[in-house]
Amino acid sequence: MSAESSYYVPAQSRWPIIATVGLFLTLVGAGSVMNASSAGESTGMSWLMFSAGSLIMAYMLFGWFGHVIQESRAGMYSEQMDRSFRWGMSWFIFSEVMFFAAFFGALFYVRVLAVPWLGGEGSNASTGELLWPEFEATWPLMTNPDPSLFPGPKALIDPWHLPLLNTILLVASSVTVTIAHHALKDGKRTALKIWLLATIALGLVFLFFQGEEYVEAYRDLDLTLQSGIYGTTFFLLTGFHGAHVTLGTIMLIIMYFRIQKGHFDKDNHFAFEATSWYWHFVDVVWLGLFFLVYIL
Repeated sequence: MSAESSYYVPAQSRWPIIATVGLFLTLVGAGSVMNASSAGESTGMSWLMFSAGSLIMAYMLFGWFGHVIQESRAGMYSEQMDRSFRWGMSWFIFSEVMFFAAFFGALFYVRVLAVPWLGGEGSNASTGELLWPEFEATWPLMTNPDPSLFPGPKALIDPWHLPLLNTILLVASSVTVTIAHHALKDGKRTALKIWLLATIALGLVFLFFQGEEYVEAYRDLDLTLQSGIYGTTFFLLTGFHGAHVTLGTIMLIIMYFRIQKGHFDKDNHFAFEATSWYWHFVDVVWLGLFFLVYIL
C-alpha cells in the first residue's frame, strides 16, 4: 500500500476517448431507433449503431476496470485513493437516484396534473374539454383521449403475480448480499461464495420473470410502448430498472470471479462493497416501482 502522503497518478490512457466514442454511438443509436420506430422507418442501421456502441462500451469497461484492478493488486493505491473511490461511487449512485427521480416525477406529473386536466379539472382543462369532451380521467389510463391513434391496453399486469414474486426475489437478494458482505469481513470465504452465488441466482431469476412479464404484456394484454401514456411510463420505468438489475448482476458475477482468484480480504474489498451499495439501490428503486407503478 502506498504511503498516506502519496497519491497515485496513472499514465496517459486511451480508455476515456474509447468511452466517449462508445457512449456517443450508443446514445445516437438509441435515439435513432426511437425516432425511426415512431416514423415507421427501418431501424436496421440504428440498431447496428447502438450495438456497435454497446460493444465498444463493454470493451472499455472490461479494459479500464482491468487496469484499475491490476493497479490495486500491485499496491499502488493509498488511503486517499480509497476515499476517492468511495466518493466517486457515492456520487454515481446519487446521479442514478436523480435519474429515476426524473421518471418518477414524470409519472407524478401525468397522474396528478396532466390526466385530470384532460378530464376537465383545473384551470388548464379547457383544451381537453374542446378536443376530447367524452374523455374520462382515470388511472391507470385504459382509454386514451384519441383511441384511434393510441389504443389503450386490454388489461394491466396483475401486481400480485409476477411483480410480487419479483419483489420477494429482490428483497431476498438484498439479504443474501449483506450476508455475503459480512462473511467477507469475517474471513469466511466459503460462506461468501455461497451467498454471493445465491444473490446472482436471485438476480437472474428476477430478469427471467421480468422478461416473462413483458411477453405477457405485449402478447396478451396489448400493453405496449404504443398503448398510451400508461404503457410508456410503465416500460420506461421498469425497463430502465431491468437494465440496472442486469448491470448489477454482471457486477456481482465479476465479484465472484475475483473472489475465486483470491482477491479481497476483510480490510480491502471496496469493489465488493461498492457493488453491494449499487445492488441495494436497485432493490430500493424496485420497491418504489412496485407500489407506484403496479399497485397505486
